[in-house]
Amino acid sequence: MNQGTGNENVKAEIGQGSFHRQREVSVRPLAGELIFLHTCANPRNFSGTMDDAPHGQKRSRDRDQNDDSGGGEEAGKADGSGGENQERSVSEASEDQSPTQMKLDDDDFQETRPQTKRSRTHPPNQNLIEVVKGNGDLIPKAVKIWVERYEGSPRLATAELLSMLFEACGAKYSIKEELLDETDVDDVVVALVNLARAGDVEDYQSSRKKELKNFKENLVSFWNYLIIECQNGPLFDKVLFDKCMDYIIALSCTPPRVYRQTATLMGLQLVTSFISVANTLGSQRETTQRQLNVESKKRADGPLVESLNKRLSVTHEQITTLEDMMRKIFTGLFVHRYRDMDPDIRMSCIQSLGIWISSYPSLFLQDLYLKYLGWTLNDKAAGVRKASLLALRKLYEMDENVPTLGLFTERFSNRMIEMADDVDMPAAVCAIGLVKQLLRHQLIPDDDLGPLYDLLIDQPQEVRRAIGELVYDHLIAQKFNSSPSGLTGHDDSSSEIHIFRMLQILREFSTDPILSVYVIDDVWEYMKAMKDWKCIISMLLDQNPRTGSTSDEDSTNLIRLMFASVRKAVGEKIIPSTDNRKQYHSKAQREMFENNRKDITVAMMKNYPQLLRKFMADKAKVSSLVEIIMFMKLELYSLKRQEQSFKAAVRFIKDAFFMNGEKDALRSCIKAITFCASESKGELQDFSRAKLKDLEDKLLDKLTSAIKEVKDGNDEYSLLVNLKRLYELQLSKPVLVESMYDELASTLHNFRNLDEEVVCFLLLNMHVYVAWSLHSITNSETVSEASISSLISKRDILYKELLYFLNGVEESRKYGNQLALRICALLAEEWCLFRKSNFDSSKLEMLGYCPDSVVLKKFWKFCEEIFSTSDETDEEGENKEYVEETNRDVAVIAACKLVISGVVPKDYLGPEIISHLVMHGPSVTEIVKNLITCLRKTEDDISDIYLESLKRGYQRYASEVSGDDGESRVDRCLEECRELAGRLSGMYIGAARNKHRLEILSVVKEGVEFAFRDAPKQLLFLEVAILPFATRLSGPDIMDIKRGVQGRIVHVNTDEDPSGWRPCFTFLETLEEKCLKSEDLQDDKEAVAARRRGRPRKRPETERKRLFGEQSGSDEDESISGGSDREDKGDFVDEDAPLIETIRSAARRRALRGERSKGR
Repeated sequence: MNQGTGNENVKAEIGQGSFHRQREVSVRPLAGELIFLHTCANPRNFSGTMDDAPHGQKRSRDRDQNDDSGGGEEAGKADGSGGENQERSVSEASEDQSPTQMKLDDDDFQETRPQTKRSRTHPPNQNLIEVVKGNGDLIPKAVKIWVERYEGSPRLATAELLSMLFEACGAKYSIKEELLDETDVDDVVVALVNLARAGDVEDYQSSRKKELKNFKENLVSFWNYLIIECQNGPLFDKVLFDKCMDYIIALSCTPPRVYRQTATLMGLQLVTSFISVANTLGSQRETTQRQLNVESKKRADGPLVESLNKRLSVTHEQITTLEDMMRKIFTGLFVHRYRDMDPDIRMSCIQSLGIWISSYPSLFLQDLYLKYLGWTLNDKAAGVRKASLLALRKLYEMDENVPTLGLFTERFSNRMIEMADDVDMPAAVCAIGLVKQLLRHQLIPDDDLGPLYDLLIDQPQEVRRAIGELVYDHLIAQKFNSSPSGLTGHDDSSSEIHIFRMLQILREFSTDPILSVYVIDDVWEYMKAMKDWKCIISMLLDQNPRTGSTSDEDSTNLIRLMFASVRKAVGEKIIPSTDNRKQYHSKAQREMFENNRKDITVAMMKNYPQLLRKFMADKAKVSSLVEIIMFMKLELYSLKRQEQSFKAAVRFIKDAFFMNGEKDALRSCIKAITFCASESKGELQDFSRAKLKDLEDKLLDKLTSAIKEVKDGNDEYSLLVNLKRLYELQLSKPVLVESMYDELASTLHNFRNLDEEVVCFLLLNMHVYVAWSLHSITNSETVSEASISSLISKRDILYKELLYFLNGVEESRKYGNQLALRICALLAEEWCLFRKSNFDSSKLEMLGYCPDSVVLKKFWKFCEEIFSTSDETDEEGENKEYVEETNRDVAVIAACKLVISGVVPKDYLGPEIISHLVMHGPSVTEIVKNLITCLRKTEDDISDIYLESLKRGYQRYASEVSGDDGESRVDRCLEECRELAGRLSGMYIGAARNKHRLEILSVVKEGVEFAFRDAPKQLLFLEVAILPFATRLSGPDIMDIKRGVQGRIVHVNTDEDPSGWRPCFTFLETLEEKCLKSEDLQDDKEAVAARRRGRPRKRPETERKRLFGEQSGSDEDESISGGSDREDKGDFVDEDAPLIETIRSAARRRALRGERSKGR
């Protein structure tokens, strides 16, 4: 029997495996002849090369044993075409050989092909799926061995390959060798789907097992090696791969996700590998054509010409066959799976299509295939959109593709531009890169790019940087523009031209310095001209003959550009980040920043004083210009012998301080001169400190002179400017001159009609002076009683002035928003500085201070007056320099600070603040929520605070009802009270309801007591404020509350005032409904538990749900899988519930309706 089988296999191999002999002859002619002769002498050995025979025999036996014990038995019973794999290797025929014959064979070929060397490189005895699941390095050798088996026994090898294909999809299923041609693909697929429905599959691709981590890569590699190895034979026999493609396409259209995912992966890789072979054959065809052309010129016909013609014809036929197979997979697999429900499958399809188009444009670079890339630009999955964008960008990078892409570009270019603002940041960055390619080929007009430039100030940094690169390439470097530069006759790549074009862009943002900084930050990385310090300085000093004089607007933007560029060059952030994490730089980065600092210092050393002299009186420029010195390496002034330049710069900074009166300019000058006084060395440091002292003395002289002018009845402007200068100076260093404080206090006390802004800065300077004095005392080792008495005296003077304005509220004096906010903030700051807890049990105990209740009530009334005034109603001419210190949030923060620091009792000011939680917009709401969070950390029980805040909110409503402010005002107050209760009760969610149960109970019980205190006048409090808390309780607690309320109305005639008692009945009805819902849920749980006790539990179907949870996107897939979901949903309905449960629930509802009608 074995001999017969061997003869049949020999015949089959002689008929179908001739390509193998041709390949061996071409590589090793001598070995090929020996093998051929030996095979003729002993045909049973015709199972591959002689040195492979023993290994082939062992591999075949092991495989048969595995198949006998494998898991394909069940699958075979499910379908007639399946069953136990009966494949056998051709090498079995050689088992009957005698040892002598085997030894003779080995000796015959020992010199030509050493057996011991080859045997070391063989993979272990594993079937194909084990090789794919295991070591990927063994795949090439396993593929070669399988191809040799296919040459000997095509049916057996094909059955083995299909078994591997099925098991790669997760199903252990095999087809009998003798039934291979008779088996219908649809029958096999149905059997495989049944296996998946039964849960008898395993998802290798998504498995987290360590041994399967490379499964996907190995599977792709296997099919690639297989096609490359078969390109000289089985690839074109129209049997093997046709059958594989049929099964792969069929499996890709099945409901189980694991089948679709794996089959799609294999099908896509087949096309990719087909393209690789087709490109190789295409190169061979071109070479053959050239050879044919040359030979045809020599002679019209002949054996060589005939051979070349035949080779050319065969090659062309093979390429056509490959393209037909590509089209088959595309139409059978791709067109369905590119719209699959699984985004990973869709993404892999689009990624593969991009590879196909770019690597085989002769077939795929046409609108028939390109349209799929355009359609998926609108996919709901960001990964799919990004894959499409990346594929398109690669296509547009090849200049030869652009003419063919014309119609596609016209159709989809608008969508490509829109995607620059995609919600997914990586997709947006890819879209911007694609737009760059469109601009490079001039396929879109500049007018369409307007929306993209708005993204320069977008929040995600990656998007801004991508747009910055686009702006640089297109507008500054003009890499994509063939039109001449705006400055003709110059080198288009020079720094002057690039800076000039950048200034043209910044003109669009001249009115907003912050937006200008965003644009500079976006482009800085790509524009080297921004670091050409000498060029920028020459343009500012009008010393550059190529650009001429610079306009005032351009000079402002250029100084902003230079300042931002300097900060970027030394590693500073010029855009505030959303997170406050500390920046960390590598050693190389720190060295680069230090070198940049040196370059900046050397470039600006001589010209910096000239820049200061030119622009120090310009308030729009001086702030940025002055701060540049803080990023220089000051010791280089001494090393380069440029001390005079440094001294000149410090003098100009001091002069700029007195030439300007705006906050930014003053603050920058103080920071710069303080930096010079602390960071410079030796003589330069002494000079800087002397100039800082001169600045202080000169300022005090000017302030004294300005106060005298006000006393003489002159204008207050000089006093205001010098008060601003003193305030900015005191923010950085103490100016403890007692005579100055006395003059300020005297001026404030004697002149009550001063401008409110002057009053603000008088109070601010007095407060900062007191704060510095307290700091000096608390940090001194020895403190004299005189200094403490002096501090208390100055503090009391400041309190007296602040209380004067605070008392003005009762006298109906109206203050501007700025002054009112300053008074609130300063009072809170002073009370916190001198709170008693800071000085208890210390020598400074006499410094402690606590405001009395009268002052505290006035303070809160003052705060409420500020709350009622929105930030939008500020005076139009009011100074906006200190806007961040004079908005409504400042008053809320001041009040919260008093509560958190313990300056005032929490039980008074805490509820007052919380009662305003929902009244004044989102910013105030967030501040109050932070207060509640802080109170929760420090207080074990804040139920009293919650209840009091609810009472405050309800009392505001009650006062509006008694007033004459109209129904709209009353309704708004009631809605605010209701929303306040909802927000506060909403903080008890999840586990917090059980954790803080006693707090909720306390709020409800005390609230009920308050509501019935003057019933029925305050019963609305039950419905509006207490009900949201009561519904947070458990069923038993709700029943207790309900019984307590019902007990209060047992002996009360509620019919006398039905409308007054209606909130009480609404309260009870809502609680009853809540109880019924809780009981119904509990009954349902008990019924389910009872049924489970009486019946066997169903087997968990987690695997089945996972496989069938995501249906394919095609119509045919939906028709296959739709019934399963409908059946699952139908099973969810509890048709077996006992009738008594339904009757019991209905009886409860009828009783509830009767109780409601009786109560009414």
